[in-house]
Parts: sequence; structure tokens; C-alpha cells
Amino acid sequence: MVRRMRRLLVAAVGAALVAVMSVGTAHATPKPAPPGVDITGEGLAEPLRLRTETAAAHVTAVIDQVNWFGTDGARSAPKAADLGPKYTVVVLAGDQPKQTFDLYPLAKGGPRAYRPAKQPNAAKSNAAWFLGRLNMSETLRTAGVPLPRQVETVSGGVGGGERMLPEESLDPGRDIDQALSELQRLLLLNAGVVIVITVGLAGIALLIRRRTR
Repeated sequence: MVRRMRRLLVAAVGAALVAVMSVGTAHATPKPAPPGVDITGEGLAEPLRLRTETAAAHVTAVIDQVNWFGTDGARSAPKAADLGPKYTVVVLAGDQPKQTFDLYPLAKGGPRAYRPAKQPNAAKSNAAWFLGRLNMSETLRTAGVPLPRQVETVSGGVGGGERMLPEESLDPGRDIDQALSELQRLLLLNAGVVIVITVGLAGIALLIRRRTR
């Protein structure tokens, strides 16, 4: 009986060590680099550099223009005369460029976007054209691109039903807050496991002590 209790004690200690190691791993999880965007194009004498630290709402709004594209789009390009001014958007993680897109907010028939096959992060991608969100021009204008003011439009690629988001209504830290919230829940769960195991070990130790007297 005592031998069996010792085996249970060893198993419980092992489980406690695993729980403690998982807590340490959670603490060691690195924070993702904050996003940013660089914009170049017609009317911009130098790149427009938007960073989360100083222009979080604009960074979020510009990235929202390009983060929904699928793997495939149209292969054929619209007529060059119908595209209008081009603005190249480079999406960054910290200081590292990850993706690049060419945006045409004033194209005839609605905004257009082009994703080159060659991307800064070396990820495989198909060169493709997409219909852009209808609020592309206003999003770029409010971020600092010299574009004429447009009448308020609805958001979405084709036939989106939501009204354009006000400039200050975005929550730039929602992804980071969500990650921290999940990390906090994980730490609380691990702490609860450690407490349960500790109580169990104390009970087993007390039981062994009584039986060995």
C-alpha cells in the first residue's frame, strides 16, 4: 500500500512540474511586433510612414484595405488609362516589410488593388487584381495621402453593407489586448492546476504519514 502511495506521489509531482513549465512557457511567449505601413505614390514627395505608436487608427484602417484578399484574383489587368493614380502600400511588422500592394483608389468603376507575386516576406503568392473597398480613397486621404475628398461611401469589397467607420472609432490595440487577455486566462488556468496539485500532494503526504506510523 505504501509503495502504491509513493507511485501516486511521484505521478502527482510530475504533473505539477509540467504545469509549472507550462506557466513559464506562457510567460516567455514573445509579443508580436506592432504593425505599420509605408505609402508611396503620386503627390507624395517622400514615403508616408504610419506607425502604431503614433497613428494606430490609420495603420489599422489602411491594413483593413488589403488584409481580406483571397489566394486568387483576376489575372488580367484593367486598362491603364482607367486606373488613375497608384499608391504602393507596404505592410510592416515592426521594421520588417511583410507584404506590398498597389492601390488605385480613383479607378473607373471603383477602387482596384494589385498584389504582386513577389512579396517582401518571400511568401509564395499569385499576382492578382482585386476590387477594392469602396472607402479606399477616403481611408488613404484621412491617413495623409493627397486625394480629393469623396462623398461618404459604404465599406466592403463589392456591395459591402456597413457604413464607413469614423476615423476615431477603430480600436488599434484590440489584437494585442485579445492576446494579453488569452495569456492571462492561460496563466490563471495553470495557477489553478498548480494549486489543485499542491493540495492533492499535501493530502497524499498526510495519508502516507498516517499509514506508516
